[in-house]
Amino acid sequence: MNKPLRRIAIFCGLLVLALLARDNWLQYVQADTLAKHEKNRRVTIERYSQPRGDIIVDGKPITGSKATPGSDLKYKRTWKNGPMWAPITGYSSQRIGATQLESIDDGILTGNDDRLFFRRTLDMLTGEKKEGGNVVTTLDSAAQKAAYNGLKSKGKGAVAAIDPSTGAILALASTPSYDPGDFAGNTDEEAEKFLELDKDKENRPLVNRALRETYPPGSTFKVVTAAAALEHGLYDGIDEKTDSPLPWTMPNTTTPLKNEGDLPCKNATLRVALQVSCNTVFGKIGSDLGKDKMLETAKEFGFNEQQFVPVRSNASHFPEDMDKPQTALSSIGQFETAATPLQMAMVASAIANDGTLMEPYMVSELQARNLDVIEKHSPKEMSEPLSKENAQKLQQMMETVVEKGTGTNAQIPGVTVGGKTGTAQHGVANSKNPYAWFISYAKTDSGSPVAVAVVVEDSDADRGDISGGGLAAPIAKSVMEAVIKSKK
Repeated sequence: MNKPLRRIAIFCGLLVLALLARDNWLQYVQADTLAKHEKNRRVTIERYSQPRGDIIVDGKPITGSKATPGSDLKYKRTWKNGPMWAPITGYSSQRIGATQLESIDDGILTGNDDRLFFRRTLDMLTGEKKEGGNVVTTLDSAAQKAAYNGLKSKGKGAVAAIDPSTGAILALASTPSYDPGDFAGNTDEEAEKFLELDKDKENRPLVNRALRETYPPGSTFKVVTAAAALEHGLYDGIDEKTDSPLPWTMPNTTTPLKNEGDLPCKNATLRVALQVSCNTVFGKIGSDLGKDKMLETAKEFGFNEQQFVPVRSNASHFPEDMDKPQTALSSIGQFETAATPLQMAMVASAIANDGTLMEPYMVSELQARNLDVIEKHSPKEMSEPLSKENAQKLQQMMETVVEKGTGTNAQIPGVTVGGKTGTAQHGVANSKNPYAWFISYAKTDSGSPVAVAVVVEDSDADRGDISGGGLAAPIAKSVMEAVIKSKK
C-alpha cells in the first residue's frame, strides 16, 4: 500500500474508533443521565403514562389523576381543594414541571424510584400495570382548613403549626394561593394561566409564605430574648425587677428606645414586660447580653440555617455583625432580624416542649402502591435552646400574655394557652401598614399538641387597627382548637 492510501486508511480507522468510543460513551456512561433528562420528551411521556400516586392527609388522598384524551401525555394531576393544599403539594404540570412535594417525591409518585425496583419487577412478571406510590403527610386537615380560611379573610399571610413533641407539621397555609389544577395539563391556555400567576409580583400567589418569606418578627422575638436572659443568667426569676430605666437611651447614642404607649415598663419584671410588651426591657436585655450571647440563643432556636421539611425553608436571620444599639433593636425583632412563620412556630414549639426543639417535618411515610412502607420518618431532636426549668418559666410568662396581656383573643375555655403578639414595622421609615404576628401553643392534660405562628400582611385594615392580638391571634386560636378537637 502506498503512503497516501495508508494515511487515509489510518485516518478512517481512527474515525471508526472515535465513533465506537462515542457510541459506547452515550450508551453506557451517559445513558442514565440522558434517559432522565428533563428535555427528553420520552421522560415526560413516561411520567404521565399512568396515574400518579397520591399525597395523603388524615388517611385520605388530596390528589388524583384523570385521563387526557388525544394527548401522548395520558394522565394529568388533579387536586382536592387545590388552593388550600397548594403550599404543601406544589404543582405537577405537563407543561411547566413540578414543585414542592410533587417534585421532591416525584420518583415515588410515578413509581420510578429505585426503591420500587423490586415492586416493578414483580409487576412485570405478573403483568400488573405500573402505578405510583403514596406520600403520607403529617398534616391535620382540620387545622389546615382553619388556617387557610382564617387567612383568606385577611388577604396576605401565612400560618405554620407544629406538634411540639415530634416536630410534625400540622398546618402550612399561605394566602393568596392558587389552584394547581388550573395549569396541570399541556395546553396553551393552561400555560397562560401559569404565566399570569407568575407575573403577579404584588400578590405572588406561587410563593409559599410559610416557608419562603422572611418577615421582621417584631415583638414575638422577645420570647427568644427572654430565653437568652434566663439561659445566660442575666435574670433568674421572672417576677424579680429588672434593671430597666425609663426612658432608656441606647448605648453610644442619644436615641431613647420607645415603648408603644404608656406602659409600666420601668424596672418591670420579665413576666410583666412580656405581658405588656416592653421594648425598653428587652432592648436593654439584648444590649446587656451582647451580640454573641443573643446570636448563640437565636441559632439554638434554628435561626441562620435553612430547614428542609423536606421542602426547603429559607433561613431566618439574626445579624452577626452589630453594634450595641443594633443589638438592642435586633433583640426586639427589629433592625435586620427576619423570620419565616415556620421558624417562629419552631420557637413556640421548643418552649412548649420544655426546651427541646424537634426537627420539623411533614412527610411521615413513603408507600408503594400496595401500601408497603418504603421509608418511615422518625422524630429527631434538633437542639435544646433552653433548660426545662427555664422553658417552664417562659411558659408562665407566655400564659400570662394570653390570660391578661396583649393575647387575650387566643383564650380557649378549659385549655391553657401561651402566646406572644407582635406588630412589625414595614416599609421605609415604617411607611407601610405593619405586619401582625402571633405565636402560641396550647396545653391540655395530655401535654402540648400544637404550637402555631401566624403572620398577616394586611393591606385593607386601618393602620391603627392592625395588631397581632387583633388580627393574628384569632387565627391561631382556631388552628389550636381544630388540633385539640381532632386529637380527642
